[in-house]
Amino acid sequence: MSDPVSRTILLLDIEKYSDRDDVEQAYLRRMLYDITDRALESAGVDETLRLRADRGDSVMELIDANASVTALLRALLTDVPAELRAVNRMASRSAQIRLRAVLATGYVAVDELDGWVGSDLNHACRLLDGEVLRAALRDSGDDFALCVSESVYAGIVRHDRTGVPAADFHAVTVDSKNGPLRAWLHGTAPGGADDHRDVRNHSERGPGVSPVPDGGSGERPAPGGSQGNAAPQGAAQGGAQGGVVITFNGGSPSFGGSFVAGDQHGVSGGRVTGDVHLGGSGSGLGSGSGSGGESA
Repeated sequence: MSDPVSRTILLLDIEKYSDRDDVEQAYLRRMLYDITDRALESAGVDETLRLRADRGDSVMELIDANASVTALLRALLTDVPAELRAVNRMASRSAQIRLRAVLATGYVAVDELDGWVGSDLNHACRLLDGEVLRAALRDSGDDFALCVSESVYAGIVRHDRTGVPAADFHAVTVDSKNGPLRAWLHGTAPGGADDHRDVRNHSERGPGVSPVPDGGSGERPAPGGSQGNAAPQGAAQGGAQGGVVITFNGGSPSFGGSFVAGDQHGVSGGRVTGDVHLGGSGSGLGSGSGSGGESA
């Protein structure tokens, strides 16, 4: 097997290919390869710079790393949709062709049987087969749905180059058998699948930096007042049912309205032990006493 080398990976797949008969499938294959060849030619990628693998209803292209990814992405965003509209305008209902596409980069090796090997290629294939991209094509009125890998987004898309508007891409998470994969979908994500948190984190921290933990963004104070003012003698613990138990050891805290005596149980499983003084007046009830008031 050859050493892995850096490649641009282009994958295109025909929607509902297996639903057609043999004659229709043969026609769709010709259209797929014609559209792919014209897009690559428009991007300046000639046959000496690429390898093709035939997968029946899909095509896989390994493209030399020296070919312009930006030019190829422009062709995918402009030329391919135009080609599809032209073909489908003259085709019967059974011969309509709609495509899913993935553009990625990574390291791929070619073995002695001309097989392609590489985890970056595997990830690209899983993006192509993922439900997010399938749903994007199914739910849209367009004939083409495109997803790019994080490496293509970081290197090309996010710089908002001419003909590749960054605002048109949205972060998505694609489920796969090896866990979630991050990617960027062109157009509106189906069913609210946009990962807004990761879009924010990516723009704020740049690629390659760990995201903000799910526990909090670090941008807002804790609810309920001033930051860092914990009860000096209180302690919070996990309850037996998964709720929170707050124990006040040195008297009843004042919250501003009335006095609550005894242990308090919340409907969601939380429990407060000790007397709680909610303002007003009150004195020794249970284990604590209110401040400055009459006896209850």
